[in-house]
Amino acid sequence: MKLFSTVVATWLLLASPLHAASPLTLDDALAIALKNHPQVIEARENMNGAEARTGQALANYYPQLNIAADWSKGRSFLTPLEAVKQTEVQTDALYLRQTIYDFGRTSGAVDAARGNNAAAAETLAVTRQDIAYRVRAAFYLLLAAEKQVNAVKETVRAREVVYRQAEEFFREGIRAKVDVTRAEANMFAAKTALIRAENNLELARVELANAMGVPSLETSTVVEPSAAIDTEPERNRVQQEALTNRAELKRLNALKSSAAAGLKIARSGYLPILSGTASAGYADREFPPGGTVWGVGLNLTIPLFSGFSTVQQEKEAVAQLRAVDAQQNNQRLQVVRDVESSWLGVREATARIASTEKEVAAARENQALAMGRYQEGVGSIIEVTDAQSQALDAETAHIQAVYDYYTASARLDRAVGKE
Repeated sequence: MKLFSTVVATWLLLASPLHAASPLTLDDALAIALKNHPQVIEARENMNGAEARTGQALANYYPQLNIAADWSKGRSFLTPLEAVKQTEVQTDALYLRQTIYDFGRTSGAVDAARGNNAAAAETLAVTRQDIAYRVRAAFYLLLAAEKQVNAVKETVRAREVVYRQAEEFFREGIRAKVDVTRAEANMFAAKTALIRAENNLELARVELANAMGVPSLETSTVVEPSAAIDTEPERNRVQQEALTNRAELKRLNALKSSAAAGLKIARSGYLPILSGTASAGYADREFPPGGTVWGVGLNLTIPLFSGFSTVQQEKEAVAQLRAVDAQQNNQRLQVVRDVESSWLGVREATARIASTEKEVAAARENQALAMGRYQEGVGSIIEVTDAQSQALDAETAHIQAVYDYYTASARLDRAVGKE
């Protein structure tokens, strides 16, 4: 029994860390977000609704077929008999109605519905690209926060060493008490910075979970992607690529098609509608009716005056078409601005990475020299503190530069229209 308990306890001990260390790659985070995020689901359902509205518009091409049963009883004046008689009629019939030609009303409605459907599909693409960019940015923010926590922890450890060294020097009468108090203040300043960095780490986890559309990351730990630092792409090429691929521009093209179809519908209001009807069934005084009845007919409706409603509908359609034109022009300007600012961000971050690498190397060497001088009793506590602060600042700047590069690259992908 004791052996069994030991085995179970060992298994639980081993199983717990494995669960706590469940890895989360960037691809995993993107897949979860694009599948489950409420904004993606909403956009997808809006597209499904637009598809259904296209089907509703197409229904007007098909005949409308109904079965109706009618019974009526009363006293009416009958012209052939020139007398008031009691009547009772039971009718069961099949009714068929088909629009033969409506001068563009149905085709315009179908074109408008198809345009709106295409616009909804592009809206879904925009939403997916926005979510993907947000996940990438939050993922890199979390990685940067983890690196920052590690850098500050290293600073805390270094300042604890200096604090203990200062105490030893003071006990031996080599250094004044002010060295101890200054080293202690520096140590607690680093611990305060660690509290702030750890809080930023938790906030970054919350941001990533929100971007993924999940309540929390629970015990998942993010895995550093193996992305390389590349030089920035050719500027004009990415700009042309964006003007071709951006889903926002495609969505406005679809809305323009829909608006043009709306104008076609409005102008068809000046033109007639030709439709046909047919019915066949039974009618009689008794139930079930035994007499066969049928009828066919044509109907031509010519609009003559509608209180200027058609004129105003045409004006509205023209205004809507011009408004979409203006939106397209504005969107092109925004696309160019997005690409330019993202491209400049990539270039700036790439340059900062190279610069901060050298800054980190020099600051680390300076810190090692300063601590060595202090341990030998040659350097001052101020020299050590300055070197440690400089090393932490350099480390922070390098971490920021690296993850700014990844974030800027993700922003450039979004500006070009990539998911």
